[in-house]
Amino acid sequence: MQRILVVGAGRSSSTLIQYLLDHSEENDWQVIVGDYDLSLAEQKIENHPNGKAIRFDVFDVEQRNDGIRNADIVVSMLPPSMHILLAEDCVFQGKNLVTASYVSEDIAVLNDKAVEKGVLLLNEIGLDPGIDHMSAKKVIDDIHNDGGKIHTFKSFCGGLVAPKYDTNPWNYKFTWNPRNVVLAGKGTAQFIRNGQYKYIPYQNLFSRIECIDILEAGAFEGYANRDSLEYREAYDLTDIPTIFRGTLRRPGYCEAWNVFVQLGITDDTYKVSGLSNMTWRDFINSFLVYDEVKTVEEKLQSYLSLSSEVMNKLKWLGIFENVSVGLQDATPAQALQKLLESKWSLEEEDKDMIVMQHQFHYQLNGEEKCFHSSLVLEGKDKIHTAMSMTVGLPLAIATKLILQQKIKLSGVQIPVMKEIYEPVLEELKSFGIDFVEEEI
Repeated sequence: MQRILVVGAGRSSSTLIQYLLDHSEENDWQVIVGDYDLSLAEQKIENHPNGKAIRFDVFDVEQRNDGIRNADIVVSMLPPSMHILLAEDCVFQGKNLVTASYVSEDIAVLNDKAVEKGVLLLNEIGLDPGIDHMSAKKVIDDIHNDGGKIHTFKSFCGGLVAPKYDTNPWNYKFTWNPRNVVLAGKGTAQFIRNGQYKYIPYQNLFSRIECIDILEAGAFEGYANRDSLEYREAYDLTDIPTIFRGTLRRPGYCEAWNVFVQLGITDDTYKVSGLSNMTWRDFINSFLVYDEVKTVEEKLQSYLSLSSEVMNKLKWLGIFENVSVGLQDATPAQALQKLLESKWSLEEEDKDMIVMQHQFHYQLNGEEKCFHSSLVLEGKDKIHTAMSMTVGLPLAIATKLILQQKIKLSGVQIPVMKEIYEPVLEELKSFGIDFVEEEI
């Protein structure tokens, strides 16, 4: 019997674990789910005969090494900064590791040791990064194989609430880690357009957007991801004049979110003094100029020249209410997250939606062509969300293929090779994760 150790049983792991358990009998697998919260791990395996829930502390060196030693493969669903703890031990013990996270510098330096040990550290095989890599590289390879030359590649992805359940003026609800949403875009975005390198500092990120329409899902706006340049080599687009990767939101979201950026309340670097005695109105006022004459609303509106539409979004959130913040010790970003979680959480009957589009402009046989590859996927329910499906299924399918020795790579890898993307994308179709390809 092969043993799969899944570390982390958070919301995005539900579909991953279900897939592994559903395929466990035919493949003779035992699926061991470890989480610091044992009850969470137990919920995920649902008493399946081939499942085992354990309390797992990744910082417990002895337990971590024992768990890896007794596994045939490890799947990490931990926060990105914790992957390295498992990765180092996996390389040392000769065990393969799969994650959905970006390749960190700590992980990257393990490449030579992993190759020497014949160990595969497969990263970025979730949704974004993951499905975006695989679906884009498939089209890129097809165009190149036909003799085409790509001069523009744009890729957008967003996790949103499905239209039927879109019931607030922000047109947004949390389908992913709320902290990541609050801190999204930190740093400087960089991309290249018509051969010119372009940079957008964080304070300008949400005011420089692109507007696009995607299939039946309608209109969206996209803001730039942090680094669109690093994938030129991986995508075999080293000389491309235009490459841009962005995150999708509904129209109007970015303008309203930019208020929080400009005020500085997405800052996570310091604690707010006196927060325990503040209302939300006090909290917002603490970031505005001192003025005893104007109201908080008047000060905010004049400071940022806000439209009535944006002001309505802010009022709906409750930022002007004399209601206690309810935190003793927190950063501005943590306070904002608390407020948003009370307003943007999915209701029991809500469903989420994943939207992705790749745009290609290329030359083939002397003709200019435009090609779009688009995905719209609605979740099943609050547990098996579109986000959980699109993050978890590629991880699970890749894990299966590695155990079946159909993927035989080693070293630090991302899924841009045909050996990975072809079988994974093909199986994803059976779950409704299928791209609509259009020549525009």
